[in-house]
Amino acid sequence: MILGIEHTAIASPDPQKLARWYVETLGFAIHSDSGRTVFLRAPDGTMIEIITAEGERPPSGLKTPGLRHLALRVADFDAACAKLQACGVGWLGEPSRSQGTRLVFFADPEGNVLHLIQRDAAP
Repeated sequence: MILGIEHTAIASPDPQKLARWYVETLGFAIHSDSGRTVFLRAPDGTMIEIITAEGERPPSGLKTPGLRHLALRVADFDAACAKLQACGVGWLGEPSRSQGTRLVFFADPEGNVLHLIQRDAAP
């Protein structure tokens, strides 16, 4: 029935500026841009929709109800970390490894929590 997640939406007070950061820092490509909504495509075809925000951002933490982060799959964890650090991205905690998974959390310029993840190949 469900094939997967086609896109996730992020509401931003400045969709164009945030979209540029995702393109320049994370390597997404602009799929479409209406001026108020920008669709970004990752190399694997998944997308992020950045829409124009309305209202104030409610306070949230990593474990408050609702969507809390967007995980970005990478093939080379160390290379991805190095590239992001070279772009000035700071970590929200130390990179870690657990049960064959490497991950690290960080935030985009608007405070949306993202994390890099690399899982070991299945045995």
